[in-house]
Amino acid sequence: MSLLDPPVEKPQKSRAMAFTLTALGAVLLIILYFAFRYYPEKRAAEHFFDALVAGDTSTAYQLWRPGASYQLKDFLADWGPEGYYGPVKSYKIKKVTSPVGANAIAVQTEISPYSPMPDIGDQEKSRKTRVLSVWVLTKDKSFSFPP
Repeated sequence: MSLLDPPVEKPQKSRAMAFTLTALGAVLLIILYFAFRYYPEKRAAEHFFDALVAGDTSTAYQLWRPGASYQLKDFLADWGPEGYYGPVKSYKIKKVTSPVGANAIAVQTEISPYSPMPDIGDQEKSRKTRVLSVWVLTKDKSFSFPP
């Protein structure tokens, strides 16, 4: 190599592919976060409502993890076959949100005394479908009614 010979040029690799992959990875992580951020609380609510649909109120009561003031008779008055919300034969979780400043997740659920969940066009059965919200505490997955 002499003084007049130009130096060997290294081809400039395009960094567009690296930036594109990094951006796609970040978007994928954000989508996964929003899709699964309330997953444990939603699964706890599904277990609770599955126990009610099966008629296993003792398991549902254990999943509720009540305080000393909420006895089994109170639970059955709310969720039992003759209770205020009962009988629960089918359910559909509509929305899972985190109220501002709360340490719980609000799970909005449709419950029906009919199995399967009635269509919106079936006026007679749809009237008995209720929409309610239960709170699932994030630390121990216990349940409560919203304040």
